[in-house]
Amino acid sequence: MKRLYVLLGVALAALAAPAGAFAFDYHPEDEFKLDTWVSLKLGPLDMSINKAVVYLMLATVLTIALGIVLMRVRIGVKPGTRQTIGESIYEVAQVNIAEQGLPSKAIGIWFPYVATLLLFIWVLNFIGFVPLPISNDHFHIAGIRLPTFAIYAATAQLSVTLMLSAMTFAFSHFEGIRYNGVGRYLKSLIPEVPKAMVPFIATIEFISIFMRLISLSVRLFANMLAGHMLILVMIGLMFVLGHVYLAPISVGVATLFYLFEVIIVVTIQAFIFAALSAIYIGSAIEPDH
Repeated sequence: MKRLYVLLGVALAALAAPAGAFAFDYHPEDEFKLDTWVSLKLGPLDMSINKAVVYLMLATVLTIALGIVLMRVRIGVKPGTRQTIGESIYEVAQVNIAEQGLPSKAIGIWFPYVATLLLFIWVLNFIGFVPLPISNDHFHIAGIRLPTFAIYAATAQLSVTLMLSAMTFAFSHFEGIRYNGVGRYLKSLIPEVPKAMVPFIATIEFISIFMRLISLSVRLFANMLAGHMLILVMIGLMFVLGHVYLAPISVGVATLFYLFEVIIVVTIQAFIFAALSAIYIGSAIEPDH
């Protein structure tokens, strides 16, 4: 799920370079492999740093920087372009996410969380389409080993999206119990049915609750993975068929997929994840609504 325009550049360089001067180290079987870069183990807990962790760290730093630049630095009565963008993001997070999914009594507590989810996942998705030299792969030109600029989405790793979903899952049930008490909250999870059907309905309801965790994580994971795979397949088509003259077609179609992902999917998936998180937390706080 990487190597966009770098693949085309490599192919053209290979045609122009002298025989034997160019070599590209490409192993498609390693596309979904996360090699350990820095081993960190705390007993049974593996805290090792790999490519996905590096992207999460980078997205964290960029999210903080973006929030400070857009919403903290030189805020004036008459907003400029930068401040207007920041206020627009804030308004979307408040009006379209927090106020739609959270009860009024919980907005003050959980607005920062859902707003952070919106911005963080957007940044994480977006940098997944920016070619960066954060890769295990290298290519050689005239004996010089150079890093491969590639795209990689940490949100195309199920472990990443599952952990983000697990946070919302835990917070929603914690708040449900905190606001309603254990007994009333558990009772609210099961609809009123004849007593004979309670065990059967309770089983279905509890399964559906855990399915929220799965669906929330898989939705983001599958959309980001599909987008990267479509781009990779179109770019790699000319290499598989062995004809560089297919480049205008394959790169053109890949570019359309790329623009669609960057302009639409990146933002929509961040919005949906944050909005559903607000809805899940809100429905746990006020289960009767």
